[in-house]
Amino acid sequence: MKTIIGWVIVVALVLIVAFVALRVSATAPGDHRALDPEGRDDAGALALAEVLRDQGVDISIHRSRAEARAAIDEDTTLVMANPYTLTDDALETLLEPADRIVFLSASTHLLNTLDIGDNASGSLSEATAGCSVAEFADVGTIRADRLFSPADGVTACFGDAEGAAVLVDERASARRTVVEGTRLFSNEYLAEDGNAALALALLGQTDRVVWYVPTFADSDIEAESTPTLGSLTPPWVTPAILLLIVAGIATAIWRGQRFGPLVAETLPVTVRASETMHGRARLTAKAGDAPHAAQALRDGAQRRLARRLGLAVHGGADEVADAASDRLRIPRGALQALLAGPLPADDAGLIDLARRLDELEHAVDESTRSTRGEE
Repeated sequence: MKTIIGWVIVVALVLIVAFVALRVSATAPGDHRALDPEGRDDAGALALAEVLRDQGVDISIHRSRAEARAAIDEDTTLVMANPYTLTDDALETLLEPADRIVFLSASTHLLNTLDIGDNASGSLSEATAGCSVAEFADVGTIRADRLFSPADGVTACFGDAEGAAVLVDERASARRTVVEGTRLFSNEYLAEDGNAALALALLGQTDRVVWYVPTFADSDIEAESTPTLGSLTPPWVTPAILLLIVAGIATAIWRGQRFGPLVAETLPVTVRASETMHGRARLTAKAGDAPHAAQALRDGAQRRLARRLGLAVHGGADEVADAASDRLRIPRGALQALLAGPLPADDAGLIDLARRLDELEHAVDESTRSTRGEE
């Protein structure tokens, strides 16, 4: 009888620990992504939105591409971060009525879609406009983290022969501008150098700004559902597994009774796993080692994603990224930078990486539940 009670206690403790771990892993670090005009944290862009309002610019924020398109008129600037959740056709439909378009961040796929240029290696400590675009004349200097190589006919600003921080494309009827503003226009760095002046030069040239925020909920990407483990498993496998589990529990109880009751033994030193975890976390925080913390977050997210996607726990980042892209029905390659790209060098980048990883895991979980519901 005592042996049975002991097994019940062990099972209950395991279930409690698993429940707490799931709750902790499911806790979101924030409600808004980087460069969200309603984001109040360091990576958000609420400060930029308020500066524009102080200058008399009317800002309308939309998380639906249909509502954003309907809000565009002749005297409007369409603003968005990299629209990674939209197909090329949906992006073209959204951009069609706009005369001025500003992308506050861009992926390689977006650069190729717009035919505006390519990524360039290197970075600039300081850069002035150095181009003929009139509104950039009074911006001053900026410190760009990412450079682009312009395509033929595209104006390159704030750069040199190796690349430019801002690309302005006036070849078509609509003026399209691309800049990597994840750091430049965030709440934490907007007041530095000429960042705020550059933001006003880009977004303050019209009376109205339509700010579209891409989300997975507004995605139009569709793909064929991949076969699941449940659909590939013969119907007799589940009853057989349950029978084996019951037999294993019965065998454990039977074998455990042969040795009599358990005897408690005092160990010389007991160190809780939670104390070790908190100690390592304090050392990392004290050292300010953002890349090490970011790698730990990325490794944990990669293992959880691999488990949820039915892959090997130690699967490579490219394999997990491709599987997650297929599950979320977004183009392959869109998640490579998130799971295997350069590590952030500061706390703001670390927080943004944590948010993006959490949003990706949440989206995979939602997709998994939807797939199971369809079955």
